[in-house]
Amino acid sequence: MGTTTVVIGPGLAVAGVLAVVVAAALAAVTHLGTGRPTLIAGARAVLQLGAVSLLIGAIVGSVLFSAVFVLVMVAVAAWTSARRITPHRSGWWAVLPIAVAPLPVTALLVLSGVVPPVGVAVIPMAGILIGGTMTATSLAGRRTLDELQTRRGEVEAALSLGFLPRDAALEIARPSAGHALVPALDQTRTVGLVTLPGAFVGMLLGGATPVQAGAVQVLVLVLLLAVETVAVALMLELVCRGLVRRPLTAGT
Repeated sequence: MGTTTVVIGPGLAVAGVLAVVVAAALAAVTHLGTGRPTLIAGARAVLQLGAVSLLIGAIVGSVLFSAVFVLVMVAVAAWTSARRITPHRSGWWAVLPIAVAPLPVTALLVLSGVVPPVGVAVIPMAGILIGGTMTATSLAGRRTLDELQTRRGEVEAALSLGFLPRDAALEIARPSAGHALVPALDQTRTVGLVTLPGAFVGMLLGGATPVQAGAVQVLVLVLLLAVETVAVALMLELVCRGLVRRPLTAGT
């Protein structure tokens, strides 16, 4: 009987190495500034996924250990997003939008029986949702801070008209924060026509029927859209309230 999984062997390793090298070389030739980070990211992906694969294999039988692993995922995602948003220590507020939606949603999925209460199901679902909110949080934070800095004069004008600081910042930054949802919106709109996302492909490779894979992928996409919207709204609020900010520089 033929196999439906990817063949693990030299061919897979060669394909992976070539992909990273080509991306890094192209970035260097075009002076994108991402050549070295691409190589580092590729190496880290191999090491981290190798270690995590072994770890997950050891903990999936324990609900408690699986829950702890999900919390570690949240912490790493918050640390990554905080560094992307601002060098200021206030970036750690990123843990709020990254945790406040994915964790309750994952818990509800388990309690409702949609996701079985086993690590092999909970960890991947939580990881997808946490990863989506991490990206949305980073984009929303950076875009909002950039917009407020670029249009500082307009914020001051709104303040002079009697707006409260939060309201003045919201008027300027709200549209920019909304742009952080464009990737999720585009992926949801074009699924099946342009892309076949990871959950769908993974289930097919695992032996699920196309209908089963499609149903799970639709659920994942709408859940991602929901949790990322919550994350963007929270990050916008954190920035406009001054809780997330950039370090003061001379003249500011």
